[in-house]
Amino acid sequence: MHDSEPETIVLKTIPEIFCDKLKEIGIEAHAKEIGTNEVERGDYYGRYFSQTPRMITNKGCLEIKGTNIDLVQIIQKG
Repeated sequence: MHDSEPETIVLKTIPEIFCDKLKEIGIEAHAKEIGTNEVERGDYYGRYFSQTPRMITNKGCLEIKGTNIDLVQIIQKG
């Protein structure tokens, strides 16, 4: 690139990246704001088993249209 050309970087959230990938295969999805859905407010895993992770990060939700699946939550275990 030349110095006179501006660099454009588009920042996308993880749900937006997933929506773009789903669009490539013909599935219409919409990224929702983090923390706006009731599903995101509960515990993700029980603490009774030794193999369950202690720290879970909510990455957001996708609303999928035209399927039997209404909502997909993206979580990261650590």
